[in-house]
Amino acid sequence: MKKLLLILSVLISYSAISQNTYIHCGKLIDTKKGKVLTNQTIIISGKNIISVENGLLTPKNQEDFIIDLKDKTVLPGLMDMHVHIEHESNPKKYIERFTDNEADIALKSTVFAKATLNAGFTTVRDLGGTGVNISLRNAINRGDVEGPRIFTAGKSIATTGGHADPTNGMSNYLMGDPGPKEGVVNGVDDARKAVRQRYKDGADNIKITATGGVLSVAKSSQNPQFTLEEIKEICRTAKDYGMTIAAHAHGDEGMQRAIIGGVTTIEHGTLMSEETMELMKQYGTYYVPTITAGKEVAEKAKIAGFYPELVVPKALEIGPKIQETFSKAYKKGVKIAFGTDAGVFKHGDNGKEFGFMVEAGMPAIEAIQSATITSANILGIDNELGEIKSGYLADIIAVNENPIENIKTLENVVFVMKEGIVYKQ
Repeated sequence: MKKLLLILSVLISYSAISQNTYIHCGKLIDTKKGKVLTNQTIIISGKNIISVENGLLTPKNQEDFIIDLKDKTVLPGLMDMHVHIEHESNPKKYIERFTDNEADIALKSTVFAKATLNAGFTTVRDLGGTGVNISLRNAINRGDVEGPRIFTAGKSIATTGGHADPTNGMSNYLMGDPGPKEGVVNGVDDARKAVRQRYKDGADNIKITATGGVLSVAKSSQNPQFTLEEIKEICRTAKDYGMTIAAHAHGDEGMQRAIIGGVTTIEHGTLMSEETMELMKQYGTYYVPTITAGKEVAEKAKIAGFYPELVVPKALEIGPKIQETFSKAYKKGVKIAFGTDAGVFKHGDNGKEFGFMVEAGMPAIEAIQSATITSANILGIDNELGEIKSGYLADIIAVNENPIENIKTLENVVFVMKEGIVYKQ
C-alpha cells in the first residue's frame, strides 16, 4: 500500500510539473520594442515563460490549460520604485507611532501588500519603514503572504532632525539621541556604519533623505541635510555591498550633492533646476517623480486636522509642483523610472501615476516602459523581469483596454499572475 501511494505521489508530482499554461492574448505589449502585438500565445511552465508565439495556439497535451485573455491587453507585471508598504496616511498616522506595536504594523502591511499586487504591481521598491518591511518581504518570498516582490531599504538613513529621524516631533523625554543603528548619522564614520547596519538587518538597497521633507514634523521641506562627504561614504559603502541608493530630495542643493555623491535615483525632485537635470544626465542618475503623492498631500493639507500644523504649509507649497518638474525633466532627457510614494496615498491606487505622466507629456508606451524595463534595470533584474519573453519569470497582467489608447485602463487591472501563479482573474 505504501509503495502504491509513493507511485501515485510521484505521478501526481510529475503531472503538476509537466503541466503548461497557455495564455491567449488579444493584444500584447512588447515593452522592449514599444509595440502592441495582436493574437499572441504565451506558454508558461512553472514560474517561467517558455515562449511567446504568433497566433492563438492549441495546447499539445491534455494536462495543459488555457487562460483566455483574447479580449484584453496583456503586459508584464508592473514595478513601482517608491512605496512605503508598512503604512498608509490617515489623520491618526502621527499618533500611531506611539500606539501601534510591530505586530500591528505587520498585520496592516499584509493588507497593503495584497492591494498592491491586485493593482498589477508584481514588484516594488520599498523606501523606508520600521524594518517590518524586511520581514514582509521574507514572508511573501516564502509564500506565507500574498504580495509583490519587494526590494526594501529597511529603515531610511537621515541626519539628526532630518526627514527620516524617527524621533522628530517627540517630547525631549522621548526624543533621545538615535544613531546609525536607528538610521541617524552625523559624520562619515556614522554614515558607513548606518549602511553596514542596513546590510546586517537584511535590506536590499539604501534610502537617504538628502533634503527636508513634506510629511516629517520639521520646519524645512528643502534644506540639504547631508554633507557631500557623508553621501559619498554612504554610496561607496553601499556599492561595496552591492546595494543601490535612492535619495529623497525636494531642494536643489541637496539634490546636486546626492547626484555628485553617487546615488542611483532621485526621488520627488520637486525644485530641480535645469542645471541639476543636466547633472543627472551627466552622472546617469534616474529620476523617480511620485506625482500622485504630490497631488495627494496638497489635497489632504486642505482638510483641517489631517496633518500637523507644521506640515500643512509644506504640503501646499511642494505638492502641486512635482508634475511640472517631471514635465521639464522628461523634455530635458533625464532618465525616468516609475514611482508613486504609495503609502502617502492609498495602496492599490498606484496606477494613477500613469495618467499624470501622460498628462505631463510622456507618451503612454514610455510611461509603461518606465514601470517595466527601466525599473527592472535599476533593480538589476532586467534579465528576468520587465518583458514578456522566453526564459523570463511569468509576471503577467491584463487590462480591459489598450493602454496606449487609454492609459487610465491601468488603474483597473483585471488579471494578475506572478511567477506563474494567478492571483487575480
